[in-house]
Amino acid sequence: MPAPKATVAPTQPTAAELTALLGSVRASATRMHATLAEMTDHQVNEWSALPGWSRGHVITHVARSADAYRWLLSLARTGAGPGPRADAPAPERALREGAGRDATTLAADLRDSMDQLLDEAALMPAERWSTLLTSLPGYRHPAWFTLHRARRELEIHHADLLLGHTTADWPADFVCWALDGTTTALGARAFPVARMEATDLDRSWSLGPAGHTVSGPGHALLAWLAGRGGEAELRSPLPLPKPPPWPLAPYPGWS
Repeated sequence: MPAPKATVAPTQPTAAELTALLGSVRASATRMHATLAEMTDHQVNEWSALPGWSRGHVITHVARSADAYRWLLSLARTGAGPGPRADAPAPERALREGAGRDATTLAADLRDSMDQLLDEAALMPAERWSTLLTSLPGYRHPAWFTLHRARRELEIHHADLLLGHTTADWPADFVCWALDGTTTALGARAFPVARMEATDLDRSWSLGPAGHTVSGPGHALLAWLAGRGGEAELRSPLPLPKPPPWPLAPYPGWS
């Protein structure tokens, strides 16, 4: 087996890039809010794309994730979180307690959580964005990466709701960002694919010397790697390997 590739963590975004990233998070949230505004109480209790989760589970998960990201940003900004940090069993408790709420309450909960997250991000001094934080799963990353995590939650789980927003609706820049990180992590794990090509984005990624090329639309590549389908749109000379659980922990250089 070839040796894992070294991974290089991305550098901190510039002020302009951070402003654009905040705008992207806000735009992702706005699209999800629009979807939830049309959701009925009956639809809340129907199954999502995630096994065992109703749409109420998905929405509750995204709202509580936004709360966790706001807590992390507050910690980076002030040195103290806004109250005690949630423990490891907290997400499961939140799902049990929140999934059965009505559509209006769920939509308002998500909107309030996202608004508070964005308000906290707007208060962040420029010099504090580089602060290293420890996620609940245990890996570390700079404060600015929290914004990427928030956008990922919104885009991925918006598609999981099965309410018209599909993987093909993922913004191209989000797909490229997610594939940049995912292919880097897979290359470090000696994933048996040598190259991936996003035929609609004019982008490709080299993972390592061993394996073959998988090509197709960028959103289908990401959907496959994220466990959200996509295989039917991909071309591969060999059966597609099973990706590891996603999302993968970010760059070890941050740890």
